[in-house]
Amino acid sequence: MSQLPVQPGKRFFDRILDVIEKVGNKLPDPAVLFLLALALTWVFSWALDGTKVMVPKAGGAFDEQMVTNQLSGPAMVAWMTGMVSTFVNFPPLGVVLVAMLGLGVADKSGFINALLKKLLSFTPKALLTPMLILVSLLSLVAVDAGYVLVIPLGGVIFYAAGRHPIAGITASFAAISGGFCANFIPTALDTILAGLTQAGARVVDANVTVNPLANFFFTIASSALVLGLGWFVTDKIVEPRLRRLQVDGDPADMPKMQALTEVEENGLRLGLVAMLAGLVVMVAVCLPASSPFRDAEGNIASATAPLMKAIVPWILFLFLLPGIAFGYRAGTFKTHRDVVQAMAKTMNTMGYYMVMAFCAAMFIQAFNTSNLGKLIAISGANGLKSLGLPTAVTVIGMILCTATVNLVMGSSSAKWTLLAPIFVPMLMQLGISPELTQAAYRIGDSTTNIISPLNPYFPLIVTFTQKYHRGTGIGTMISLMLPYSMSFLVLWTAFLMAYWGIGLPLGPGAGYVYGG
Repeated sequence: MSQLPVQPGKRFFDRILDVIEKVGNKLPDPAVLFLLALALTWVFSWALDGTKVMVPKAGGAFDEQMVTNQLSGPAMVAWMTGMVSTFVNFPPLGVVLVAMLGLGVADKSGFINALLKKLLSFTPKALLTPMLILVSLLSLVAVDAGYVLVIPLGGVIFYAAGRHPIAGITASFAAISGGFCANFIPTALDTILAGLTQAGARVVDANVTVNPLANFFFTIASSALVLGLGWFVTDKIVEPRLRRLQVDGDPADMPKMQALTEVEENGLRLGLVAMLAGLVVMVAVCLPASSPFRDAEGNIASATAPLMKAIVPWILFLFLLPGIAFGYRAGTFKTHRDVVQAMAKTMNTMGYYMVMAFCAAMFIQAFNTSNLGKLIAISGANGLKSLGLPTAVTVIGMILCTATVNLVMGSSSAKWTLLAPIFVPMLMQLGISPELTQAAYRIGDSTTNIISPLNPYFPLIVTFTQKYHRGTGIGTMISLMLPYSMSFLVLWTAFLMAYWGIGLPLGPGAGYVYGG
């Protein structure tokens, strides 16, 4: 895309973002960037081959691991022989493609367009941003489904309302990925993090128990903070910057705001009935205590519950059925071949994403196998520990350390598996409870997701934005997401300090002080 010159009188912050955008857009294509990262992983794994990584374990023991040379013969053979399975098993790939099949039918039939027209007919334009952020936060219950369901709809909603569509995408992305650890309702992540926190705490005290809802009150308050900050940044910082970006996507893919025709009204009613019927079926099969969609303990929303693992197929069906119903009633579908063509056209638009996903999968596999991520995470944590800073400063340092590691190591559970046995015992010895340490970790784990090109979903967001502005590059996206990231990081950290200072409860039975 063409770069606008820095204009006199611009705010200093805008000038910084302009520089970031200009420099960032000079970076190679995201696919090539992943390949360059792969090459650097190979070089550093060769240079650091044999470097020991002491990974803490429960009970105070350590597991000695080493950086592994990815240029060695056996490593290269394993990389090449596993290339196909590495790509096919790349976690975001299946989630995106399967969900997009159903969304594609709902989109091409006109169902989504008609539904948004109806919603916008009674939703004030001024409240679109907080409504979208709220829906995005709630979508985190469905784990990664929000990336492929809510974020693209954010662009559609804003465009249909006469606002810049990329602002809708950035607002939703900021909530889902930047506000990752905040929510108004419990999610599977609460259980995962609590289990790892408890394991870390038992390095010091074998009797410590961490409630999965230990941060529940704090995450509710954090959700309100993320909603307010996201609303302000979107409307006051990001969308004004986007006025210079012309919407030059394919007009055929853009939602129109004309009033619904009688045929569309009828189709929408039939489509909503079909969606409701699908939801009724889902509730009917999941609600009984003996439901096969529950885990062994009878939970329906845990990380191991079959319902959570099947959420993407449910999204497929819940959009496929109303899309077909609307299409046949409104006349956009004549035969089953039209339905198949709708799926095919949607897959055609995913070609660029699949190329980037392949390159990302190759890099992430090599990076994880090399143990470089563990070396970075544990070295940073041990470095912070050695400084011997005051308690509050140490907590802030932990947040910044986590946020930095998060740029190169996206998995929340993988990071906390490495960091919890270091940070939790260290802060317990300073009188800080495991629950407070976990709350601090959540902030660092969330806020820098949206500015890391190595985020597995970052290429997908670029693909979504290129639907509206073909010249969108890495620099453009980072410059748009940086205000969200920095405001979340600084103000969320300050919010935790104030929350701690006032003494508001973190969650049921969770205190701030460890007195063991």
